[in-house]
Amino acid sequence: MSEVRGIYTLWLREVKRYLRERTRIVSSFVQPLLWLVIFGTGMRFQFSGTGSLKYQEFIFPGIIGQTLLFTSMFMGISVIWDREFGFLKEILVAPVSRISIFLGKMLGASTDAVIQGIIVFSLGFVVGVPVNALIFIKSLPLMLLITFGLVCIGLTIASFISSLESFGVIQSFVNLPLFFLSGALFPLSNIPAWLQWFSYVNPLTYGVDGLRTIILGSSWTSLSPLHYDILVVCVFDVAMILVGTLAFSRRR
Repeated sequence: MSEVRGIYTLWLREVKRYLRERTRIVSSFVQPLLWLVIFGTGMRFQFSGTGSLKYQEFIFPGIIGQTLLFTSMFMGISVIWDREFGFLKEILVAPVSRISIFLGKMLGASTDAVIQGIIVFSLGFVVGVPVNALIFIKSLPLMLLITFGLVCIGLTIASFISSLESFGVIQSFVNLPLFFLSGALFPLSNIPAWLQWFSYVNPLTYGVDGLRTIILGSSWTSLSPLHYDILVVCVFDVAMILVGTLAFSRRR
């Protein structure tokens, strides 16, 4: 019970800290809106291969994936903040296992990322995507699964980094390839074959494809069956949780 209580306490702390930062919540609404309205409108005539879909409809699930990616990776910075203010030292010496500490922070950061994803999801009406309660309920578990592995990447990187500046550089180095090679902004059929291979090993590709399958339905010809997308994301999550807990457990 002490382990469960420790996980819950760390989860609650991360969620409360996020909800108190009103600026981040506002920015999570404005930035995706700019992508959908300005970028989506400006680039809709530049891309082909989206079938009967409007370009803004096509990128809508991709922008949700982008929000989940950027927010999840950014949440790793909480490890550096906690180290700077001495909180990390206190929880590391607490009678709770390192695995529980890692899981508590991972679940809290994932919850924060999903909240931002829900905010973006509510913008579907802006681009004419027919989202409803059933689509939302189906999308929510996949959104949560996507965040698990991505948050673990951020936490793992932060466990080896001592400064905010270094974390920002490395985060961008990881974020941008994952985002641009996921098919979030353009169909993968529009890129060279040799570059497609990098997209096929990108876990976010399957997350975005799964979201498109759920949100757009029969209007979207998916890269792979939905159950395969979910399986790939789950395998990625398990692998990153193992890597993250191993890296975190070796901290002194």
